[in-house]
Amino acid sequence: MANSIAPQKRVVWDGNMAASQAMRQAQIDVVAAYPITPSTPIVQNYAQFVADGEANGGEFVMVESEHSAMSACVGASAGGGRVATATSSQGYALMVEVLYQASGMRLPIVMNVVNRALASPLNIHGDHADMYLGRDAGWINLCAFNPQEAYDLNFIAFKTAEDLNVRLPVAVNQDGFLTSHTAEVVEHFDDADAYNFIGDFVNKNPMLDGVNPVTYGAQTEGEWHFEHKMRQNHALVESLDVIKANFDAFEKFSGRKYHAVETYLTDDADEIIVCIGSVFGTVQMTVDKLRSEGKKVGLVGIRVWRPFPKDEMAAAIKNAKSVAVLDRSAPMGTTGALYNEVAAVMVENGISVNLIDYIYGLGGRDTTAEHVTGIFADLKECSDAGKRVKPVMQTINLRGKTLTFY
Repeated sequence: MANSIAPQKRVVWDGNMAASQAMRQAQIDVVAAYPITPSTPIVQNYAQFVADGEANGGEFVMVESEHSAMSACVGASAGGGRVATATSSQGYALMVEVLYQASGMRLPIVMNVVNRALASPLNIHGDHADMYLGRDAGWINLCAFNPQEAYDLNFIAFKTAEDLNVRLPVAVNQDGFLTSHTAEVVEHFDDADAYNFIGDFVNKNPMLDGVNPVTYGAQTEGEWHFEHKMRQNHALVESLDVIKANFDAFEKFSGRKYHAVETYLTDDADEIIVCIGSVFGTVQMTVDKLRSEGKKVGLVGIRVWRPFPKDEMAAAIKNAKSVAVLDRSAPMGTTGALYNEVAAVMVENGISVNLIDYIYGLGGRDTTAEHVTGIFADLKECSDAGKRVKPVMQTINLRGKTLTFY
């Protein structure tokens, strides 16, 4: 494998710079965007690359809103170009109408989403409200836990979106400020190596082909709408195999291995935490400490949010006694979105473990190793009792009286 690993250089980038550099190296034809905190530096950096002649002839289109940004991306992609953008929070919410258009038209757009709370109240810091908002919009969703992964997953995103067996848009999610504005060491590729990994863009049904006319966004009504949506869903589900193959290819290319579900010390773990995003590192550090004390704890991280990797999740938690799911978004009338996915996996696979949902980190609220240790203590209490002895849903680091639900 060593002979196939591309040469790399070490730099210090935050998650935004990592994403924008990957976009530059992908030799994108069109980036259409409207700035919004905390994703603004991604498109600001890319615009600077264009101005400095470093974007391989790519075009940056500044529009009047995020709705217009995604609309421009749809047009450019349907026209036959490699296309990307970036957004966050309210901008993402404004895009939602057009997100469904992009996926329904099977357009391989890549979007970096720097996850941030949704108003109201107004908050510029990170949680997963925007990512959860678009979970059913038909986009593949990949999740980065740190700047290195924000860089790497962009290459996986382009390669997956443009695969002729997929042709679906892909979002690369990273936590606002905790990843986007946190500078860490990133290993990056030379421009030529990075581009060669993705490969040349292959057109499929471009609207600008005057010889072979095509239609995008046709009206179907009851005669064909059902069939179109089920074929789209089938493509989304089947894309998991392509994502896994691209993870394998990226390992040979870079030496870094990714999985649809990342596991850490789960084989013999009695208590497991399941999470998405930058909190993975905090939980991992806590697992190491508790393991040194003889406690059998483990960690599961969601790398692919859509399509949800059911089989991998079932395999990761099936031998545990108690599992906590960390949801970084207000559940609003039910349990958290990630909890519901994990619970569904348990039902479908006949898995019986004590399952608890923890709402944490809303609006950028800190979650520390001490909090994580407390979660593992709750789980151990359930394991020892042989049943769930805590409320189904709880909050972590909530000011004032702790609220419990269900």
